[in-house]
Amino acid sequence: MFKNTKSDYLSWLVIIGIVILLLEILFFNRGLIFSLFIAGGMIYLGRKKAGKRLGKVLFIVGIIFFVLSIVNMMTFKFLLLAILLHIFIQFFQTKKQPKKIVPDIVSSEPAQSEETLISSEPLFSNILVGQQKTPLGVYEWDDVNIQTGIGDTVIDLSYTMLPKGEAVIFIRNIIGNIHILVPYETEVSIHHSGVVGSAKVFGNDRDKIFNQVFTLKTSGYETSETKVKIVSSLVVGNLEVSRI
Repeated sequence: MFKNTKSDYLSWLVIIGIVILLLEILFFNRGLIFSLFIAGGMIYLGRKKAGKRLGKVLFIVGIIFFVLSIVNMMTFKFLLLAILLHIFIQFFQTKKQPKKIVPDIVSSEPAQSEETLISSEPLFSNILVGQQKTPLGVYEWDDVNIQTGIGDTVIDLSYTMLPKGEAVIFIRNIIGNIHILVPYETEVSIHHSGVVGSAKVFGNDRDKIFNQVFTLKTSGYETSETKVKIVSSLVVGNLEVSRI
């Protein structure tokens, strides 16, 4: 009963949040989208001119402007209120239904053996701010599946031995650049989604990306024994895939 109530409660919170966001954009704060795009543009220009003083100023001001726009949203305030309400409900339920201690009963039936699982250390991890890159020396390949906040990701496939089949690189980034270096004999498939930025794939330039999705692949991808599938998404930033 309580599980169903909790599920309905969360569903209603999501629906109400979406309604508040639409009302805020359409009636109460029509300049919100414009403000977010201005902040994103300042961050993008700041990253392109990162070596100059003007670029650093644009980047910092863009970040501040973006955070202030989010904090002043009614939807953000509703989200904070919903989180506090959720914590209160959880606390109330734990007090109403205290945890029961049930003694373990040893059964004479043979227990089912657990399946052996092998754990490995991933190449990358989810980070909020910072740059990540593959090691400079030889390393063992492991598929990449990460989400990052602000920062660059660099993957050099020339220092590893890709397994037969399809190696997967899945990166979701808010602000930053993604650079992937691929050996000449390796076939590649690319599926990229970008809001603001650019893309350069093996010399093919897409200088201006504005809320676009595109898919590219090399001619021998379908029949190749060793290939790499790249799935990436950026809110603000550039994608570059080059040969090495």
